[in-house]
Order: sequence, then C-alpha cells, then structure tokens
Amino acid sequence: MASSASPASREEDDRQLLSVAGILFDLDGTLIDSTDAIVKHWHKIAKELHVDPNVILATSHGRRSIDTLGMYDPTKANWEYVSRVEGTIPTEFGADAKEVAGARALLDALERAGAPWAIATSGSRALVQGWMKVLRLPRPRSLVTAEDVEQGKPHPACYQLARARLGLAADAPTLVVEDAPAGIRAAKAAGCTVVALTTTHSAQAVREAGADHVVRDLRDVVFRGRRGPESGEVLVEIRNVLGPGA
Repeated sequence: MASSASPASREEDDRQLLSVAGILFDLDGTLIDSTDAIVKHWHKIAKELHVDPNVILATSHGRRSIDTLGMYDPTKANWEYVSRVEGTIPTEFGADAKEVAGARALLDALERAGAPWAIATSGSRALVQGWMKVLRLPRPRSLVTAEDVEQGKPHPACYQLARARLGLAADAPTLVVEDAPAGIRAAKAAGCTVVALTTTHSAQAVREAGADHVVRDLRDVVFRGRRGPESGEVLVEIRNVLGPGA
C-alpha cells in the first residue's frame, strides 16, 4: 500500500501544502463538468433498456458503464457496445459539458513543469478521446480507462495501474483528485491521499467515502513547484478546505 502524501507545511486551518510523487485525476466530474451530458446519455440508454433513468443514475456515477449495464441488460455489457455509445457522447452532447473551474490552469502548470500526472477514469477510451478533442484539454502522460482493468471503481486497480504507468513505486506518496464516492474508495484502497471536489456530490458524501481533503473545485488545488532541485516530488497546495459543517 502506498504511503500518504506528506504535508510539507500547514499554513492555516483551511490550507495545506502536500509533497507527492505524482497526481492522478479522475475525468468526468473532476476535470470535466459533464454531468448534464452524462444524464442525457443515460436517459437515452434507459429508454432502450425500458428502465427508469433515475434508477440508473442513482448508482452509475463514477462506475464503468459495462458494470452498470450488466445490472440491466448483460447482452449490452461488452466493450464493443460501450465504446460505440460512449464515443458518441462528446459529439452528441458536447455542448452540455465544460471544464471544471481551475482544471486547465492546473494541468497547464503541471505540463510546463514536467510533473508526473495521469488520468484514471471509469470512462472508455473512446469517451476520453472524445472529450479531449472537444474541450482541448492537455493530454496526460499516462491514461487508464475502463477497458484497462478487470474490475472498476471502487476496486483500486485503476489507480494502482495509473501509478505504475507513471513509473512510481507502489509505496510512493500519490495524490488522487476525485469527485465520486466510488472513486474515492478506490483511491483510498490503493493507498493514496484523496482531494475530493464537491462538483457532483455533497461535502458530507465525499467525506464519508474517505476523502482526506474536500474543496469546491480545482481552483483550490494549486501546483507550487518541486520540493527541491534533487527531489522528484512536487508540491501541491490545497486551500479553502471545507470543514465538517460545510
């Protein structure tokens, strides 16, 4: 199990500076505000399945479509179908999606510094490629999608694989940025420190899932450079942390 990110300093009760070997991001709800697009997608699929879309949406966020579909129609729980329908989301509903506040600034800063970061998502490769094309966000050094693991979130496999693909040791202090309880549980099971955004769930919900720090969006996650000239670790400031009463 990986060690937790070490606090480089504690400046105020609502601000902390973490030193980590790498940063792993979820995609939908974390880097991209795609909720409206995904809701429209599941309403469309639910009609095909003759299922109440609200029943599907109650448990689908943060989970792989192949796992969700398996609950309602196992014949559609295959990668050919998932890739086809998810690949249409960015083109069909792309106007309903936008980057999460602060996402571009954070990713651009990481890229300029050559800092190790990756995306580990429950979405298919077709969905990720579609979003990257539509929103023109920086592309990660490493990408783990739904097809890359046998078990989806909340199983830790996706974050374990993303960390390994960055060339980080299993015990390297790693920061995960998430928005969904399933993803938070996956990250914690992988031994990572988790910053949760309240973009799709309440502060209470992500805190109960195990998040170490809770903030509103990526404007409160700021890259502060390298820890030192000889260190491979990077400094990340977490600010405006939401307390238990938020």
